[in-house]
Amino acid sequence: MVTIRDIAQACGVSIATVSNVLNGKKNVSAEMRERVMEKVREMNYTPNSVAKNLKTKKTRTLGIIVEDITIFSIPELVDGITECCEVNNYRVMLFNLRLFQKFGDAYYHQEVYREQLQEVLRLLLADQVEAVIYIAAHERAIRCLPDQFPIPLIMCYAYSTTPGVPSLLVDETTPTEELIQSAIDMGHRRIGVITGKQDSVHSQQRLVAYRQTLLRNGIPFDPGLLCVGDWQRESGIRCTDRLLEQGATAIFCMNDLMAGGVYARLKELGLTVGKDVGVMGYDNRLLSQFLDPPLTTVELPLHDLGCRAGEIALAALSRETAAPSAHTYVAGKVILRDSMQKIGAFPA
Repeated sequence: MVTIRDIAQACGVSIATVSNVLNGKKNVSAEMRERVMEKVREMNYTPNSVAKNLKTKKTRTLGIIVEDITIFSIPELVDGITECCEVNNYRVMLFNLRLFQKFGDAYYHQEVYREQLQEVLRLLLADQVEAVIYIAAHERAIRCLPDQFPIPLIMCYAYSTTPGVPSLLVDETTPTEELIQSAIDMGHRRIGVITGKQDSVHSQQRLVAYRQTLLRNGIPFDPGLLCVGDWQRESGIRCTDRLLEQGATAIFCMNDLMAGGVYARLKELGLTVGKDVGVMGYDNRLLSQFLDPPLTTVELPLHDLGCRAGEIALAALSRETAAPSAHTYVAGKVILRDSMQKIGAFPA
């Protein structure tokens, strides 16, 4: 491995001169700077970051812990953090706990991974990361973070019960209200809803927003238009008949997978999405734009949420601004497509 000493010998200058050039010091002539840098490129010199970190006590590295990289929301969150780090000349060290692969969604309400998480946190501290961002697969309260941690700890897509840990969360209310309002503006008054699992924070918040929007428009909430799903396509199929029997002219599905099930059942019944029954989803997953017709949905602000988490972590390190100790919300946006049409927009 090429060292600074090798560069100095090749250039016939002192080690201090090469060090000054590499560190951007101004007490070196332009001619000498170019001469040294030419040798650096020629000899493929790479700085020893480990030695530099020991000297400066700065690794310019953020640790990222993800619950399971296979969950659809997590790669985009990681990408947002990575983009923020790239812009600010920071690196990332990623740990994948693989919790969904090991336990399914049962771990959401358990702490079976507490010891694994503690070990990963110890490893990140040993590698001298400057801050840690924990990314959850499902928004909920996380109770297994340490009460005391020597470096900034940020929670993303969930919130911690540990005091002083900033949490980055999705604003479910604003886009849900906008989505339901758009259906009402199209003339729909009988808007069915297929929820996710009842114990899900996402389901609960979206249902509250749905009911508030109906109330604001003078439309009474009808329990008959509520069907409990489980996030899977089959529950969309199962709930469709019941909601049609209740006179639903539009169906709000709390994720795109269940909306795909509604599409399938409507096709079996000989009904046309958009013309006969409006359909709305949530998440803006890739399948939503390829359904026929394309699905009206809500795009989750995952990339923006990741970027914001990175910014908060770096702000805590710079000490220029205090990291927020409470919750920061980022709202998604409504994507209007042809699965929703005004009532009467099609000829009979």
